[in-house]
Amino acid sequence: MVEHSSSFLEPEELAHNIEQVRNRIAEAAQKANRPLEEITLIAVSKTKPVELVQLAFQQGLTHFGENRVQEALPKIATFHPEGIHWHMIGHLQSNKAGKVVEAFDMLQSVDSLHLAQVLERLAASREKHLPILLEINIAGEASKAGMRPEESLSVAREIAAYPHLDIQGVMTVAPLVTNPEEVRPVFRALRELRDRLRDAVPQHSWHHLSMGMTDDYQVAIEEGATMVRIGRAIFGARPSR
Repeated sequence: MVEHSSSFLEPEELAHNIEQVRNRIAEAAQKANRPLEEITLIAVSKTKPVELVQLAFQQGLTHFGENRVQEALPKIATFHPEGIHWHMIGHLQSNKAGKVVEAFDMLQSVDSLHLAQVLERLAASREKHLPILLEINIAGEASKAGMRPEESLSVAREIAAYPHLDIQGVMTVAPLVTNPEEVRPVFRALRELRDRLRDAVPQHSWHHLSMGMTDDYQVAIEEGATMVRIGRAIFGARPSR
């Protein structure tokens, strides 16, 4: 039995939200003359019950993002059908890295060489290859996680030698602004940094640009995002703490 709460949407409302987001992604892709299949919608399900994840999966969403390991693990254990992909998108403490290696399909928030070293050791012990993104604090905000752009090349070169970590691109959390056009330069800078990293460390794909959230994902797509992380526009506002 599903319990209804302030964080629960009716299936019809959830379906409407998903349709709206998909339509806006399609509009942005068309505006940028990009193939729609280049863009992966990641539904950010942090603080939301697993029942909402199940409903969203029934609506065709297959990628879900979580910020906190301890909150995510019960959801993943409860609901991991074939075809679902769980992304860790929040800051990860190294003492919880083993749980991420075991449970998640991608870690988007590798923000230091130390964390990468821990992940490599844990992935090797489990004979697993872990897709990762390097989290870059492209705007230099003191309140945000992520490595500095200027240190990303040396870190990437080190990680490139780790056989159990697969660098698939970069991620950033843009500043919170009223007008999404204000963060266009941030997204553009991340794309340009990714291109430089791909040229310098060609043994990895560097395919993904994970950038853009509910308030700015259309601008992010116009600037090259291959992954957008959408929570509120799909699941509604998070419950107040």
